[in-house]
Amino acid sequence: MPSCDHSSVVRARIALCALVATALPLTGGAAAAQPPACPNAVAPPPPVDTSEVPPPGVPAPPPVPVPETPVGGDRLADCGLITAPGAPLPPAEVTAASWVLADLDTGEVLAARDPHARHRPASTIKVLTALTALRELRLNDTIVATKEDANQEGSRVGLSPGVTYTVQQVLTGLLLQSGNDAAHALAMRMGGMEATVQKMNALAKELGALDTRAATPSGLDGPGMSTSAYDLAVIFRAAMREPAFAAIVATRNATLPGAPGGPPLEVWNDNQMLRHYPGGLGGKTGFTDDARHTYIAAAERNGRRLVAVLMRGENKPERLSAQTMRLLDHGFALGGAEPVGELVTTSPRPPAAEAQAQDNAAQPQASSLFGTVGGPLSLLAAAAVAVAAAVGVRQRRARLAAAARRNRPEDADHP
Repeated sequence: MPSCDHSSVVRARIALCALVATALPLTGGAAAAQPPACPNAVAPPPPVDTSEVPPPGVPAPPPVPVPETPVGGDRLADCGLITAPGAPLPPAEVTAASWVLADLDTGEVLAARDPHARHRPASTIKVLTALTALRELRLNDTIVATKEDANQEGSRVGLSPGVTYTVQQVLTGLLLQSGNDAAHALAMRMGGMEATVQKMNALAKELGALDTRAATPSGLDGPGMSTSAYDLAVIFRAAMREPAFAAIVATRNATLPGAPGGPPLEVWNDNQMLRHYPGGLGGKTGFTDDARHTYIAAAERNGRRLVAVLMRGENKPERLSAQTMRLLDHGFALGGAEPVGELVTTSPRPPAAEAQAQDNAAQPQASSLFGTVGGPLSLLAAAAVAVAAAVGVRQRRARLAAAARRNRPEDADHP
């Protein structure tokens, strides 16, 4: 939840804190799809370091608005464990704070725990970075690595300044070895850090990932960074429909151009599930001090493909990779269990907008001898409309001219 220190937040956050503190029901654009009792319905847990402190003079961004209705279905608003009626419980070893288990092809959510809780993605946000790059760039486009790329904080694949790479090679370093240098290089190729983050957030919104706000393309924590297990499942599903992405995350090792005069750079996939789980299709790992452990993994068994997303996990009672494999086993054992929700593919419209759209579709705007406005019109009708519009323009100009002669504005006609 956001801090309620009124001296350090913007007015919108003050209003939000007041509403949460008094537990009043919300109406309108930020209605509480998840009740205030959900600990992370609005924002991730408080940070443990200063990585999210904005630059001096820049206000902290308010939390991402909570949709009026839970994306993916009403049951997905629940905070706790969500399973189909009569379905067995998931393994007790799965201790991540939030997770989603879904069918990668149908989009059916099979089970979840607090799926819309907002947490930090760490390097799992690189899936969104990669998907944005695949839509913005061509695989054979080239990138000349810079010293700034090579000096990025955190995990690096080892891009060498001055060496030319293809976008496909940089994506390989991004997804296999979680290279923050690769994320920076891609971002600069897409117009810079700020432009890339804007493109990532626009794509997340387009897909219906409405809990998500990227602050960095690498997953390093930054002001306002937020996503959810549900959103990461939506984003990963969209990415797996891109053949290049699916091929890269399924790659166990690859070579990239090395430093001048040196050997090729060998890159190994850091996803343990890919090496140790039969039918593994790939995924993405992540960790920061604030996010804790995050994990995405997909696998196929008997023609069925599942994805598991775990957020804010700890390597206990066993490593998060092992927890993810247990969750996938559980999903394959469920068979044809009733889904508890669905992964959307586009941003859902608010209920009011949906009702208005249905109303507009059911009721024609106007009718005439020539047909219905909004439906097929004859050429004669179209000509009549054009003539009427021209007459209206001439009448408006005449009124404006008369008003000018009287030396007073005609306010009703101001644009």
